[in-house]
Amino acid sequence: MEHTTSPSSHPIEVRLSWALLSLRVTVFIVMFVWTLDKFVNPSHGMAIFEKFYGVGGVTEMAVYILGAFQLALVFAFLAGIAKRYTYGLIFVLHGGSTLASFAQYFDAFNHLLFFAAWPMWAACFALYLLRDADTRFVIGK
Repeated sequence: MEHTTSPSSHPIEVRLSWALLSLRVTVFIVMFVWTLDKFVNPSHGMAIFEKFYGVGGVTEMAVYILGAFQLALVFAFLAGIAKRYTYGLIFVLHGGSTLASFAQYFDAFNHLLFFAAWPMWAACFALYLLRDADTRFVIGK
C-alpha cells in the first residue's frame, strides 16, 4: 500500500514557507519580464513614463539605468536578500504602477488585464508582512 501524507500532517510553517516561495517566484517572474522590457524595448518604457506617470522626455539611457537598478532589485528579491528592503521596495513599486494605472480601471472591459495588478499587489503585501516566514531558498535571513 502506498503511503501518502495529507496536507494537515505537515506543520503549518512548512506549508507556509512553500506558499510564500510560490508567491515570491511568481512575483519575480512578472517583475523580471517588466524589467527585461526596459532593455528590449526602451521606447515602451519611455512611453509608460509619459502616459502613466506624466514624466515626458525620459531618455533611453535613463530607461536602461532604471532597468539596471530594477534588475538588481528583482534578483535580490528572488534570493530573499535584505527582505525588509527588497520586499518593501517591490511592494511600493508595484503599488505605484497599480495606482498610476487608475484611469484604466474606469474603462474596465477594455483594460481587463490591468486588474491582474491588484492580486499581485496583495501578494507583494503578503510577502512583506510574512517575510520572516519566507525561508525557502533564501540567501538572507
